[in-house]
Amino acid sequence: MIPYNPFTHKLLGFSASFLFMILMSVNIAEAQDPTPSALEADPAGWIDILPSADLEGWSRVPVPPSAPLGPEQWNLEDGKTLVCDGEGGHDMLLCDREFGDAIFHFEFRYTKVEGTTGYNSGAYVRNSEKGEIWHQAQFGDANGGYLFGQTPNNEDGKVSFSTRDDVKDSRVKPVGEWNVFEITAKEDLLTLWVNGAVTCEFAGCGKPKGLVGVEGEGYRIEFRNMKVKEIK
Repeated sequence: MIPYNPFTHKLLGFSASFLFMILMSVNIAEAQDPTPSALEADPAGWIDILPSADLEGWSRVPVPPSAPLGPEQWNLEDGKTLVCDGEGGHDMLLCDREFGDAIFHFEFRYTKVEGTTGYNSGAYVRNSEKGEIWHQAQFGDANGGYLFGQTPNNEDGKVSFSTRDDVKDSRVKPVGEWNVFEITAKEDLLTLWVNGAVTCEFAGCGKPKGLVGVEGEGYRIEFRNMKVKEIK
């Protein structure tokens, strides 16, 4: 039996603790290390879907579809920024072109208005033309970062879904700051990437292709770099 040596015992304890701290630091650093967006990683092959000034090829759809459509609230500023002034009620602005398997890239920021809370908006993929089927990436003021909506099921109906409870870190930045997010739609899997990392996935999308769009819900919001890359 090796005789007990208090100095050696303390040294081994210190070494083990020190090693544990190093390993934890490495793991934390790896977890916080952001991944590039798909657009950054490979800028080739993207389709620019930013609307023109007259919004040709895009349609406004009320939310819910049975509601009346509010006043016009979308316009293009400086030729590269789509703006919702937030004064036209709740609607979707949908691109008339359908996409199936693809990566959808958006960048957005809210305009800060003093005394205003509850900032709310989102982006859509694989929506139906009238908006009764919708798959949305939700984002607010430093919150959101999840997928939810209503998707077709196998019984010619639709079912609601939400990944809200799956998201531990929404990664959405506060009002006034630009956010970058991407939705990847491949077969029945939707994956949401926000500001450097995947926040959630939804396996069960029942619509193989549909319309892409953005949401207006009473808050001024800007969108830029709206692009799509189809997955062959």
